[in-house]
Amino acid sequence: MSLGVGAATSRTFLSLRRHRNYRLYFFGQAVSLSGTWMQNVAQAWFIVQLTHSPLAVGVLAVCQFGPYALLGLLGGAVADRLNQRSALIATQAALMLNASALAALTLTGHAQIWEVYLLAGVTGTVTVLDTPVRQAFTIQLVGRRELSNAIALNSSLFNASRIVGPALAGLLIAVVGVGICFLLNTASYLAVILALLLMRESEMYPVGRDDSHISVLRGAGEGLTYAWRTQVIRVVLLMMLIIATIGINFSVLLPILTSQTLLAGPQVFGILSALFGAGALAGALVSASLARASGRALMTGAVIFAMAELALAPLRVTWAVGSVLVVVGFAFALYASQSNAALHRVVPDRLRARVLALYGYVFFGTAPLGGLLAGWLAESGGTALAFLVAGVAGMLAILYGRIDLRPQRWRSVLESSAT
Repeated sequence: MSLGVGAATSRTFLSLRRHRNYRLYFFGQAVSLSGTWMQNVAQAWFIVQLTHSPLAVGVLAVCQFGPYALLGLLGGAVADRLNQRSALIATQAALMLNASALAALTLTGHAQIWEVYLLAGVTGTVTVLDTPVRQAFTIQLVGRRELSNAIALNSSLFNASRIVGPALAGLLIAVVGVGICFLLNTASYLAVILALLLMRESEMYPVGRDDSHISVLRGAGEGLTYAWRTQVIRVVLLMMLIIATIGINFSVLLPILTSQTLLAGPQVFGILSALFGAGALAGALVSASLARASGRALMTGAVIFAMAELALAPLRVTWAVGSVLVVVGFAFALYASQSNAALHRVVPDRLRARVLALYGYVFFGTAPLGGLLAGWLAESGGTALAFLVAGVAGMLAILYGRIDLRPQRWRSVLESSAT
């Protein structure tokens, strides 16, 4: 037993130990993502302060994720044709400039709601290209053997930033206001840009690139057709479509849960966000310790996630909400990272960014609809109704997954698929 635990622990950080380029990327992202979460928390809280409206926070989600809903399917077709390292430097620089504009407006006291919405829309537009490029770039840093491990470590990094970013944001908002959060996020982009510049091209793993001359629109259609005809990809994407649209709306619901259900302030908001992040970090590290993408782990994460959201619905006590959010975060990270790893394992190189753009589309592109739905449900029946609907939707997604691809077939499908 101890040997098994030791082997799993050894596997957890394998990509970091073996690959210098990935270490640079990982630690650059650690700084940048913490800044991003600070901005996300501060932006949502700023809207709540200005409007006192759950629906207004939903509109913020529409502005931030709406561009992906409109253009996300095309982003992957473009990303498959680019030098992805150069593209990432460009997108990160654009996001840094956008954050600096938001910081300037708030620190000078001139920020208005429409300006916050506009800049959120700019962020969303850049994300159309940034998301599939980042997703597809990982294989160039670690190669195929450590790809599943690196994906799970990326997820752990994303979720560790959920702890650091919101905790710092809650403290800073209470002491000096939201503007400093936007300023620190601006500075954080320098870390990932520097990391990208310091990478050694000779240590990159070569991958096939789409060198066809078909149009971007036809290229996107090719990726969509492949995804629909490949059973495991279809199941992963349709499950995520349901769960992400209805169940993963925490950027909208957590500020409302804090301010209106628990009647608390920004410090509690930061703590609850950090607790969710702590659970998610644990879930991502468990995922990283697995030898390969696992259908059983994916479905287990989905089941726990849906049940935890149902448990969260009636709660009105802060410590109880925080405790359940740890479980929600754990299950969310396990489910999401295993879903992502399953897609990476199945898809061929030349279609990688396109299929991952579809994953990004169902994860981010549905956020405008999901954000509005969550805001409307919270305004109609409080956060209890919103979390109840989210949990039921999760259970329906799991039922679909079991019918279309039975649990005992996940392993054989993943092992026999193209890598």
